[in-house]
Amino acid sequence: MTTWQTVRVVAGAFILLSLALGIPGSPIFVNQWFLAFTAFVGVNLLQSGLTKWCLMESILAKLGLKRGA
Repeated sequence: MTTWQTVRVVAGAFILLSLALGIPGSPIFVNQWFLAFTAFVGVNLLQSGLTKWCLMESILAKLGLKRGA
């Protein structure tokens, strides 16, 4: 996988996990503050879309993943 694909997979997984942990009706509910993490991931996705720069993508590239087009 390329860096941009990995970023999107990880972001999607974080969003789904934080929703599962933060929504009271969920069987694995812990605390509603996990919804703040969902917002954090969303803000970072918005920022990377507007600026065309993503810290996680830069880190993954330094770890050896191939940059995507």
